[in-house]
Amino acid sequence: MRTLILLALAGLGAQLVDGSLGMAHGVISTVLLLALGTTPAAASAIVHFAQIGTGLVSGASHARFGNVDWKVVIRIGVPGAVGAFVGATVLSHLSTALAEPVMAVILLALGLYVTWRFTVRGVPRGKAGRPLGKRFLVPVGLVAGFLGATGGGGWGLIGTPALLAGGRLEPRKVVGSVDASKALVALAASLGFLFSLGSHGVNWPRVLAFLVGGTVIAPVAAWLARFVAPRILGSTVGGLIVLLNARTLLADWIHVPGTVGACVYVVLYGLWAAALAHSVRAHRRERDTRPEPAGERQPVSA
Repeated sequence: MRTLILLALAGLGAQLVDGSLGMAHGVISTVLLLALGTTPAAASAIVHFAQIGTGLVSGASHARFGNVDWKVVIRIGVPGAVGAFVGATVLSHLSTALAEPVMAVILLALGLYVTWRFTVRGVPRGKAGRPLGKRFLVPVGLVAGFLGATGGGGWGLIGTPALLAGGRLEPRKVVGSVDASKALVALAASLGFLFSLGSHGVNWPRVLAFLVGGTVIAPVAAWLARFVAPRILGSTVGGLIVLLNARTLLADWIHVPGTVGACVYVVLYGLWAAALAHSVRAHRRERDTRPEPAGERQPVSA
């Protein structure tokens, strides 16, 4: 029961971040499940089954606040579902000994990318209003869906920064559209795990725990998407993902000696702190120099 309560709280926190930033629900949840001894395929299956429900509630909440572009949802969600089904099938047929380091490497790479993307480049705004075409959204959906299923998370970590990088949708609509398409992607991944693992391979109480925690907070997270500072939150989440998966690789796979590992952690913490400080300063400069549109509120700093 204590484990289920912990997972429900983790689901609540993960959805709060995901619904307001458009990423990290799967990664945060998967890292915790792996720490509890869950196999990679089972962890990803639990997360994706829960995301069917949380994705529906989050998508509906974002739509209510006007945060969704439905053309983008279809153009990225359908190829994302295809990639997710293939990724779930691939992960289900990998041995646990191979799947664990593969998943950790994928998550570490995603964490590094998100940290760099939001810390160094921020959120571009120069092409607002231009449509996003299929030639851009289809490959993004396929890659994000595949890595999301094989890595236990990655749909938002790839999809959200990619859409933000284009600068054609305002951040809140990027977050809302990626979140609204997540239910379709999660459904496809879940079917892939169900066909490969069978229903006995899924811990349903843990699915329910994540589902309850996520659906409770999803409407609040959708509301917050209009106000949070994506640059700061992106650097925060990306650094956290890097630290968690670096520990998995160094301690459980590479078997780095304690002193060397401690030095690596100190360096990583220092770089994370520097990234956060840079993002905070950059966000404040952008907020102070950007003219406030009539009738709209500026995002509050995190």
